[in-house]
Amino acid sequence: MTYRSFQLEIADRVAHLKLSRPEKLNAMDGVFWKELDAILSDLHRRAPARALVISSTGKHFSAGMDLAVFEQGSVLPEGGAGERIALREQVLALQATFTRLEELRMPVIAAVHGGCVGGAVDMTTACDIRYASADAFFCVQEINIGIAADVGTLQRLPKLIPVAVAREFAYSGRRMPAARARELGLVNEVFADQPAALEAAMQLAREIAGKSPAAMWASKQAINYARDHTVAESLAQMSLLQAAALQKSDIAEAVRATAEKRPAKFAELAPVPPFGEAA
Repeated sequence: MTYRSFQLEIADRVAHLKLSRPEKLNAMDGVFWKELDAILSDLHRRAPARALVISSTGKHFSAGMDLAVFEQGSVLPEGGAGERIALREQVLALQATFTRLEELRMPVIAAVHGGCVGGAVDMTTACDIRYASADAFFCVQEINIGIAADVGTLQRLPKLIPVAVAREFAYSGRRMPAARARELGLVNEVFADQPAALEAAMQLAREIAGKSPAAMWASKQAINYARDHTVAESLAQMSLLQAAALQKSDIAEAVRATAEKRPAKFAELAPVPPFGEAA
């Protein structure tokens, strides 16, 4: 399928999604949101890959929300309660698109270069892992244009870095350089340039793709749940996950593959068909 805002490639059980509107600094307009939602929904439903890498093209990862969107009266209503309730539903829909990254049945790795601004921070904080090039920087741009970030940054960033530091950057709109982001734990590693960051992300994705998809799903579910719950609640949830995902065949195959010094061959996750339809 052809997309305007993205390029999608799937090979060796790794999906690679590239933002591909560099002439617009990969800004997020209406088409971007529709395409991304459809792509993530399809990846989740069909599970054609075991890991997803998100990278970008051009000088910057993404300039965030396309400013032309804010010039549309339907997006920023000045009317009564009815219009503002509709605005809330629009915000919820945008939030749901990035939340798909958290809920995807595979780990998601962002390879960031250049500017990661505004909505791009919302998006990358919803990913599991972030690699960055040395020239990368992160900016909660929304405060600089008179609004509060509303698609996940203010909720996820304080779970990734110290709260006081998250406040500093959310309130000031300052740029956080890649080195500082690495120091704080926002990014896992910093690489010399964009190709190196992307290659490292792809290598990690290939390693992840070699593991049991069921065990990987359970691991992602457990980590996300533990972030927002107590240890006792998370242990209880882990028992349910293990009861659902533990497979003797995966354990046996992992042991055999290690002994035979070969890649393991695990069963794929089953597609999720629309309700009432066969898989």
